[in-house]
Amino acid sequence: MTDPNKPDQNLDDDWAAAMSEQQGDAPGEDEDPWAAAMAEQAAAEGADGEPAAEEPSKPAQAAGDSVFQPLEQGSTKTVPRDLEMIMDIPVKLTVELGRTKLTIKQLLELAQGSVIELEGLAGEPMDILINGYLIAQGEVVVVEDKYGIRITEIITPSERVQKLNR
Repeated sequence: MTDPNKPDQNLDDDWAAAMSEQQGDAPGEDEDPWAAAMAEQAAAEGADGEPAAEEPSKPAQAAGDSVFQPLEQGSTKTVPRDLEMIMDIPVKLTVELGRTKLTIKQLLELAQGSVIELEGLAGEPMDILINGYLIAQGEVVVVEDKYGIRITEIITPSERVQKLNR
């Protein structure tokens, strides 16, 4: 143990311990990582300095093969399981009766009991939107004093594009 009355001895002992630790951890001449890497590269290149040809022991695999499962034509067991992951995601369903454009003057003139004329015709199918995208059309029904909509037509992707253009 060191003497607390001699602080210089404490510093000298600490420095000596630190230096011996550092010298013990440092790699010697034999353990030089650069030398080991250079020796490994020289062995790989061979005697003539050309890179050694790799042995075709097994065919090359893409990195994705080990990460992703391959798609198989007859495999339908994975589809329902994959769909189960998204079944609880909420979506917003909107039924659109029609649209119209108003000026600010017309908007300010609206009062209780005012009627706004829409572009849609009476009896015309209404648009059913999921998260703002048209997916179907239907007609209004009343079920136990509540409004509902009966789907009459599912919109195909090509029809969706046509509807977006109007």
